[in-house]
Amino acid sequence: MSRLAAASPDSAALDACISVCRACPRLVEWREDVAVAKRAAFAGEPYWGRPGPGFGDRPPRVLVVGLAPAAHGANRTGRMFTGDRSGDWLYAALHRAGFASSPVSVAAGDGQHLTGVRIIATVRCAPPGNQPTGAERVTCAPWLDRDLQIASETIESILALGGIAWSATLTAARRLGWGVPRPTPKFGHGATATLESPHGLIRLVGSYHVSQQNTFTGRLTEAMLDAVIATV
Repeated sequence: MSRLAAASPDSAALDACISVCRACPRLVEWREDVAVAKRAAFAGEPYWGRPGPGFGDRPPRVLVVGLAPAAHGANRTGRMFTGDRSGDWLYAALHRAGFASSPVSVAAGDGQHLTGVRIIATVRCAPPGNQPTGAERVTCAPWLDRDLQIASETIESILALGGIAWSATLTAARRLGWGVPRPTPKFGHGATATLESPHGLIRLVGSYHVSQQNTFTGRLTEAMLDAVIATV
């Protein structure tokens, strides 16, 4: 675990450290270039252009793990899953389940509030093509380790959005010395696994990612997303 991550006593301090990370040159260049060039629709808006800190309740009962900030979503707004189509789906579902104060999340100052839930990502910077390299995922892993370590004192469930988040969570749990089933549990929509942290059992639940590739094609429906969120 990196010294900065290890030195973060709580999630607020951790988020502060994450927001100034410059460990991956390719990701730093990309996120900052996007923040300068901007999308035409957001040309008059300031961009965050930094790593995406976690967002939500402290302490949480449920941890939601995504892949990475979107270039014109969290990389623009500074809040996980905020300002893009994926976030539209996620926050609407969290609102239906009683976790979010509003069904929409458009900007960091919009008053959105989560109860019992904290949202993080396996990679904290927006990657080109939404595809971080293996090396970048490894470099970013200490942030995930520390998020899990801090949250383990209170969380009951982890919702992994997509196979990468599922795999990263299981790998992080093993690095932390948690009990993880063997053979390694396979990802699938609605798949579950029980992790044993020093503070108790934690249920890992898998969901197809709320990306447009899944929601526009019908691979993930509102009913399917509601069903997995109900299990956490």
